[in-house]
Amino acid sequence: MKLKSARKIILFVILLTGLAGIIAGIRFYNLRNKNLLKEKPDFTITAEELRKEFESDEIASTSKFVNKIVEVTGVVSSIDKGENNALNVTLTTGSSLSSIICTFSGNTDTSGLKAGQAVTLRGECSGFLMDVLLNNCVLISK
Repeated sequence: MKLKSARKIILFVILLTGLAGIIAGIRFYNLRNKNLLKEKPDFTITAEELRKEFESDEIASTSKFVNKIVEVTGVVSSIDKGENNALNVTLTTGSSLSSIICTFSGNTDTSGLKAGQAVTLRGECSGFLMDVLLNNCVLISK
């Protein structure tokens, strides 16, 4: 009798775990990026100031900016196509070694952007790897 009840408990745990996995999979599959045009930025900063913060203390800046919405103002130095139809807009920072790279999804309207233009962009900071990286960017003003 003990063996049958133990089997039932094990089967119940397996079914419960499988159901939780299916629900989590559906949630992640349907997960959408935030509309950053409607989100309030956590920080408003210039491209040069953002670079200086990361270069002066990367650990503190990482905990301060990563996964936060940052609105950055700077001058476009280049516009390149990235992976999956993404557009990478690089902002100058006053340093030849690092810059701010803002990645736009493929369906974002960035028409009219050109090198040398002053812009304000909003994105989600994902860290510093020689350059400060902002993802899911939107154009605020040009």
